[in-house]
Amino acid sequence: MTQSQHEAIAAPSMVVERQRRAKQRRTMFYLALIAIGLVAPFLAYPVFLMKILCFALFACAFNLLLGYAGLLSFGHAAFLASGGYVTGYLLASYPGLTPEVGIIAGTFSATLLGILFGVLSIRRQGIYFAMVTLALAQLMFFVYIQAPFTGGEDGLHGVPRGELLGFIDLSNNIAMYYFVFVIFLFGFALIQRAVHSPFGQVLKAIRENEPRAVSLGYNVDAYKLLAFVLSAAIAGLAGSTKTVVFQLASLTDAHWHMSGEVILMTLLGGVGTLLGPVMGASLVISLQHILAQSPLGNWVSVILGLIFVVCVLSFRSGIVGELGKMYRKNFK
Repeated sequence: MTQSQHEAIAAPSMVVERQRRAKQRRTMFYLALIAIGLVAPFLAYPVFLMKILCFALFACAFNLLLGYAGLLSFGHAAFLASGGYVTGYLLASYPGLTPEVGIIAGTFSATLLGILFGVLSIRRQGIYFAMVTLALAQLMFFVYIQAPFTGGEDGLHGVPRGELLGFIDLSNNIAMYYFVFVIFLFGFALIQRAVHSPFGQVLKAIRENEPRAVSLGYNVDAYKLLAFVLSAAIAGLAGSTKTVVFQLASLTDAHWHMSGEVILMTLLGGVGTLLGPVMGASLVISLQHILAQSPLGNWVSVILGLIFVVCVLSFRSGIVGELGKMYRKNFK
């Protein structure tokens, strides 16, 4: 047997070995991040960390739609607010209700709203899809202003955190942090599983070349609708959790500015990467927190806009995307 024949036989096994090692490295990296998350509340203010986790989950939900299905939604704030308002109203109106039930109810309401939005908008493409989602979200914004159960411009205040499973007191910030951390890990794992499943591969095919996916026999609209609903559900989960953490639900979460902010987080961290939205949300929330306490507090939006422009021009793939390129170039 010639040397070339030996190499041809050995090539598949070498590919499998490289994939196995890459999977091991990813597993170790994720375990390291989880370990950091477990000790984080003893090193930083837990409420600040919970805010980052809630917005990171929201950005991950948005990234599922934009980064993997290629659909730019300007109306994701509606799902964040819907989950928050429903959870806040139920927990405030029914004191005996446990927080996990309220969060599940809020997530379910955002899922139903996602189905409605998806059916109305999913057949549109490009800027038309974005404008339809923005219009629908603005309709919901005015509903939240007028609806009596939302508190209007004052919002819902004094939402009780309650007791998880009836015996874990969530008024303790450390206990609340670990509850939020588990919710974030659940949402992130769900997205990670969806992205690496056959469903996720079809979404990527639709993003890259939709006519080709249609020619292969895939029901493109059904796949996009499912991605839209899943994204809406996880965004609602983030909103419900945020309401319990801060014990309030306000119109800020329903405003179109919030939809723009999650786009900023996702693009800054890296569209189409799993950790990009987490990085982007962490940076944006941290900058807002630092700048709000400085003399530049009135210039937060301007400074974030400048940072966004610089990153888009300098890091076309986002921070995590560019770091991934550097790693593949130098270490593979």
